Amino acid sequence: MSRTAVRPYLVAKDEAGVFRITVRTTRFNSQGYPLVKTELLDQSFPTATRARTYLREEYRAEATDIATK
Repeated sequence: MSRTAVRPYLVAKDEAGVFRITVRTTRFNSQGYPLVKTELLDQSFPTATRARTYLREEYRAEATDIATK
C-alpha cells in the first residue's frame, strides 16, 4: 500500500456517459497509512473540461490536484 496522499479531486465518466466529480480527503493513521474519505458531488458535466473548470472556479483547484480516470 502506498503511503502517499491521493489527488483530492477525481473526474470520472459514469455509466450514463456524463462526468462526475469525487472529492477525496486523505488523512494518515498512527502507522502512517492513508485513510481516504470520498464524497461524490451531485452535479454532472457533459465534458471533462467543464468539470475541471468547475473545480478551478469553485474549489480553486490546481491542475496537479485533479485526477482523471
